[in-house]
Amino acid sequence: MAIIFLFFIAGLWMADGLALLLSPERMIAILRQSIIVAPGFLKWGGLAGLLGLVLLVGTQGLAYQPLWIVVGLSMVAKGIFLYAGSDLWRLRIVKWCLEREPVDYRMWGLGLCALSILLLDALNWGRD
Repeated sequence: MAIIFLFFIAGLWMADGLALLLSPERMIAILRQSIIVAPGFLKWGGLAGLLGLVLLVGTQGLAYQPLWIVVGLSMVAKGIFLYAGSDLWRLRIVKWCLEREPVDYRMWGLGLCALSILLLDALNWGRD
């Protein structure tokens, strides 16, 4: 069952990464509007913590194990912060993140695509 979630995580990373590579200004504009319309939307970031736990548990014994530990712990920390952090700090940090240059978002997009490909490789996807 965990393998399905790992494929889901890889798909999310690839979709987010491609969106940030191809149209970072549009993606950030949509995110800004979403936060204005529904500030509670940020609480859904807590889901990243659960997916981080899935990554930590589900990648035991897979290739690139140290990478999955670091990324999984980072996802858990981000999820806890977005779900339980103070509104002041959460909004301050999100505001800072949304004021980056487009090239910064493209670099994050490239990183997400790379993580997705590495996770798919670790899962032996596309191999005979």
